[in-house]
Amino acid sequence: MKLREIAAALGCRLEGDGETEITGVAGMEHAGPGQLTFLANPKYAPKVRHTRASAIVMAQATSALPCIISVNPYLDFARALALFYQPPRPVAGVHLLASIAPTACIGDNCSIGPFAAIGERVRIGRNAVLHPHAVIYEGAEIGDDFVAHSHASVREFCRIGHRVTLQNGVVVGGDGFGFAKRSDGTHYKIVQSGVTVIEDDVEIQSLTSVDRATMGETRVKRGAKVDSLVQVGHACVVGEDNIICAQTGLAGSTVLERNVLLAGQVGAAGHLTVHEGAVVYAQSGIGGDVPAAARISGSPAFAAQDWLRAATAFAKLPELLKTVRELKHKVEKLEKNGRSTA
Repeated sequence: MKLREIAAALGCRLEGDGETEITGVAGMEHAGPGQLTFLANPKYAPKVRHTRASAIVMAQATSALPCIISVNPYLDFARALALFYQPPRPVAGVHLLASIAPTACIGDNCSIGPFAAIGERVRIGRNAVLHPHAVIYEGAEIGDDFVAHSHASVREFCRIGHRVTLQNGVVVGGDGFGFAKRSDGTHYKIVQSGVTVIEDDVEIQSLTSVDRATMGETRVKRGAKVDSLVQVGHACVVGEDNIICAQTGLAGSTVLERNVLLAGQVGAAGHLTVHEGAVVYAQSGIGGDVPAAARISGSPAFAAQDWLRAATAFAKLPELLKTVRELKHKVEKLEKNGRSTA
């Protein structure tokens, strides 16, 4: 594509040679001639001088390269990437090796791959894609434009909205972890009678589990994005437009309000609320409610600025301890000399 064509498709202003031929996109350090790159974080601006890219998406024209001027370079670079690459979509139709129960209702223009299995009384909307070995259990209800990659599973009676994507190995509605201890110390399994509800425009990455509720429902709300290897426990609520990064675990009845961001390896103790707009930094342990718009870190987690000061001091604790001991020894010596003088 010509650079001017890309700028027009993105609705962005162009500075420089619009006839520059662009054959693909790449990150700044790996881009070569004919490729479009981007600058989103100003701290990486010095790297622009060394890129071999033919053009760049950035907030303001500070480069000799032809520029696409964007108020959100990262977003518009992502949109440019979509101009050059779209994942292959299987053709519509049901493969001969797929298994579909006679009472299932499948919408128009769906693609059902080999060894996909759809249970009794399932309802799936239009334009769905089930890749090989995807499994939909009895009574599940799924909206339009659904994509289930290989080995994704939607358990019985769960409900999924429109434009939801489940990456490989996702389990929606697996049993919540619920057991009651008998008097002899053995465990009695509590029936997980609730469901999992996934609202519109949610994407769940590979090998993540969203458990069904013991009673009631577990819910992932509109627009949430859940990374790989995340555990969402029974009766949790994941709020609108949440970002939950890899290896995070939410114990039962954790509630996340709108626009919450949980970085990687965060753990939530359960029966707590993380309020709107909060950010929880990586490897934090949440033991109680988090105020709206808070920034917290550490385990147990507290205000991120305080945690940074505490983390800096922690490395100095051996030196501080040595100093305290020396001062204590000096004080004891002064007190002893004072008593001797008296």
